[in-house]
Amino acid sequence: MPLPNLVERSFELAAARCEDLTPLVYRQLFREHPEAEAMFRSEGSDLVKGSMLALTIEAIMDFAGDRTGHFRMIECEVSSHDAYGTPRELFVAFFGVIAKTLREILGADWSPEIDSAWRNLLAEIERVVVRSDA
Repeated sequence: MPLPNLVERSFELAAARCEDLTPLVYRQLFREHPEAEAMFRSEGSDLVKGSMLALTIEAIMDFAGDRTGHFRMIECEVSSHDAYGTPRELFVAFFGVIAKTLREILGADWSPEIDSAWRNLLAEIERVVVRSDA
């Protein structure tokens, strides 16, 4: 029997408790990285944020799962965010912000196993981003 995908499970649990992660994720991002707020234009920003988060979650789910190819979006987005002037550290931090937001939503249901799955995933994403430098 295959092991459960705990990253996916964390999103499922959060979805049952929260209709839209977008405002929570960006509130956390801007709290931790206030410089990021200036990177979003004021008009149409909510649509951009929602779209960016949806694409990021899709890439995370593929990266943590079957790796059918959507995870390669991370490598592509590193380059495009470089062109926008987004520091690599901030690019990587966004994934951690998503994890922190989920942890806050899940509360006591954020198990050591889910935490470990996320830590491993975040370390692997960071390696992909660093490798994109070469």
